[in-house]
Amino acid sequence: MTALANHLCIVDDDEAVRLSLGLLLLSRGHAVQAFASGEAFLAGADLQRPGCVVLDLRMEGMSGLQVFDALRAQDSPLVVIFLSGHGDIPMAVEAVQNGAFGWLEKPCNDERLLESIAKALQKAEEIAVRRQARQAAQALWSKLTPREMQVARLVAQGLPNKRIALELAPLEQRTVETHRAHVFAKLGLSNSHELDRFLREHAL
Repeated sequence: MTALANHLCIVDDDEAVRLSLGLLLLSRGHAVQAFASGEAFLAGADLQRPGCVVLDLRMEGMSGLQVFDALRAQDSPLVVIFLSGHGDIPMAVEAVQNGAFGWLEKPCNDERLLESIAKALQKAEEIAVRRQARQAAQALWSKLTPREMQVARLVAQGLPNKRIALELAPLEQRTVETHRAHVFAKLGLSNSHELDRFLREHAL
């Protein structure tokens, strides 16, 4: 587990639950932040750092679903596991359908909780790796000039230099060849297929 993804939060307005879960997770070597409300969590946690949040569905103030919606609105990479009472199961299932990692019914078996958190943190690590790759790709892409970006997108479509010159007229074919070479050199790519995959994978 990388330090980037080893970020674990508990959000529950029941102090006994926060204490018991915190002690359990600390005993297994996890560093844990506990919050008594959704508002405190949204204000105090690093919402852009990949990790896992164990989130109670029913709380005073903001509900778990409202907190989840706030995380989605901010495109947070935090992986969410809901804790729900028996009557909240339909809401928990709906939350999973909307992108939550999973849900656990209170009172939760310790081993099942630990297993779910381990899987959620593994997913968080995968998210962290993808984000790092995208940031690296964006840094490379930013080295291109605006004209090189235009040429790169047409090259990725498989268009020949002559056609690109016509698409971006007035532009000479030799100039397109120069831009094309610069694109591949700056991005560390070899051909149009790699360029197309690079643009698609990193949503550029």
